[in-house]
Amino acid sequence: MKAPARAAGRYRRRAPGRPRAVGYLYVLPAFALYGLFLLVPLGQTAWLSLLHWDGLTAATWAGLDNYKGLLTDPSLRGPFLHALFLLLFYAALPVALGLLLASALSRFRLRGATFFRTVLFLPQVLAMVVVGVAWRSILAPDGLLNDALTAVGLESLTRSWLGDYTWALPAVGAVGTWVETGLCVVLFLAGTQRIPRELYEAARMDGAGPVREFFAVTLPGLRAEIAVALTLTIIAGLRNFDLIYITTGGGPGNATSVPAYEVYHRAFETNEVGSAAAMGMGLTLLIFTLTVAVSRLVEGRNR
Repeated sequence: MKAPARAAGRYRRRAPGRPRAVGYLYVLPAFALYGLFLLVPLGQTAWLSLLHWDGLTAATWAGLDNYKGLLTDPSLRGPFLHALFLLLFYAALPVALGLLLASALSRFRLRGATFFRTVLFLPQVLAMVVVGVAWRSILAPDGLLNDALTAVGLESLTRSWLGDYTWALPAVGAVGTWVETGLCVVLFLAGTQRIPRELYEAARMDGAGPVREFFAVTLPGLRAEIAVALTLTIIAGLRNFDLIYITTGGGPGNATSVPAYEVYHRAFETNEVGSAAAMGMGLTLLIFTLTVAVSRLVEGRNR
């Protein structure tokens, strides 16, 4: 009788909802894969960032010199500034346009709304290489955009969009806006469906118009979806590589170079593996910091 009593006492002492040790065995395979394919390469990258290495000869100790270069070398600091600028196009504009379109589609019954949502979401299912090739053709000096401007009498606005030092980065950013807006619209449309209709009816009874209804009901109700959209678009904007590689190759000069492209350039073209690894770690830290900030901001407002 003592053994069953001791076992019963052990189970009673476990806090309600506390997992048993065997539960960790279920997540062990996933954690092992996560560690093998993410944590181990991340640790190797952190080690390489502390070395001077060209990828072939023996490496020498660099300490924090590669990280100091991120702050002092304009050719290393510039890509991070470009990435932060692109967040306006990859995150801010898509979220704003997504909120506007989702509010209109949920408020008004429009014919062909399903087709409209499908067309908006289409860029998400296209490979970014395909997107880059298509838009490189559109933005070429003899491309569709310049032809359209010429056709409507705005020939003075035509230019080599991807070869202009001033307009190359905004042109790439505009492509990012086109890609990410559909994702935001779909997320926000799903969120508006869970907002109680009674809130809209109460707002209309109080005399609220479309604008006041949006700020009083729709925007607070979509706080969680906005956090998800911002997280996804910020990550997409900061790790942008294939679009830059296909459209501009970081040019003209370094006008469109971003951290992900610069990591590739330094590691495989100029054989500066240590510097590339330091830039990769800096990019990882930046993504982590911004995504945590977005999550904390939303959690703080939900309390």
